[in-house]
Amino acid sequence: MKKIGILTGGADCSGLNSVIRAIVRKAIKEGYVITGIKNGWNGLIENDMRILDLRLTSGILALGGTILGTSRHVPPLSEEQMRLAIENFKRSGIDALIVVGGEDTLKIALDLKTQGNLPIVGVPKSIDNALSGTDYAFGFDTAVNIATECIDRLHTTAESHHRIIVIEVMGRYTGWIAVQAGIAGGANIVLIPEYPVDMQKICASIRSRHKRGKTFSIIVVSEGTRILGQRSKIAQMNSKHNIGYVSRVIADIIEAETGYETRVSVLGHIQRGGTPTAFDRILGTRFGIHAVELVKRNKVGQMVSLRCNKICSVDIKEAVKKRKTIKKSLYQITEIFSDF
Repeated sequence: MKKIGILTGGADCSGLNSVIRAIVRKAIKEGYVITGIKNGWNGLIENDMRILDLRLTSGILALGGTILGTSRHVPPLSEEQMRLAIENFKRSGIDALIVVGGEDTLKIALDLKTQGNLPIVGVPKSIDNALSGTDYAFGFDTAVNIATECIDRLHTTAESHHRIIVIEVMGRYTGWIAVQAGIAGGANIVLIPEYPVDMQKICASIRSRHKRGKTFSIIVVSEGTRILGQRSKIAQMNSKHNIGYVSRVIADIIEAETGYETRVSVLGHIQRGGTPTAFDRILGTRFGIHAVELVKRNKVGQMVSLRCNKICSVDIKEAVKKRKTIKKSLYQITEIFSDF
């Protein structure tokens, strides 16, 4: 009887428990023992593990977060952390490790595979949807749906008070949540990290809307949006990862330039929590089942992937080589609804 380990690393999101549940159910049917590693890479470094069974993973499909806990580590791990992780893995008797996480988590997994020759299979998790090795990562659809609902609610208060509302969503390096939630929520302007913002054009667009009788505007902003002429402030924001900073800068400029009352709403960690959508539950389940199949076929060093709605796999190295950014053709859809 072989043993599979599983850990969930990086920031939490909805759908993690669906992956855990699917891995446990599929692995037990295949005759494996499942070891859950607590709190991401910390659990492997500190040797904090426990056996998972059907009872422990029953009823968790609709729960947000992760029953295993998580932790954030920016790669690479220190030499001491790498040594402990490799030693604890080998002592545990685990034959293969399924790592569920985003870009940073999978880069650490790749380091452990390369330096320690650990047999690892990856599962992509990212509310930013920035992993280039898959069309979608689970967690993204839930975040988009939550952001869209918030935009819908803010529409009514913006219109009632004749205000400009700047809504900041997550997306430090890519604008996937902003673009998809912005389109679905009927945002008037969408601003993302891939394309620097000319605030004079934004203010001109808002004035144009007012001339047409539209006395309110909804602006959706990714947290990593870059503003032309604000390099020092944006550099400060990136170094401190100060959530809400860029939206406040944008709102201050709009109010100063146009005289229109402007408010900021930062959605923050609301996008990460709560019940996963049906899409994320199903995708997480499909990913978990296929991850066990990869272990069974000894296809380690691979990450589960969704391509054209088919589950396949890619080399982890390829999956984390670059970020998946917004193409201009997709971003132009948002510009159709702006007065640029």
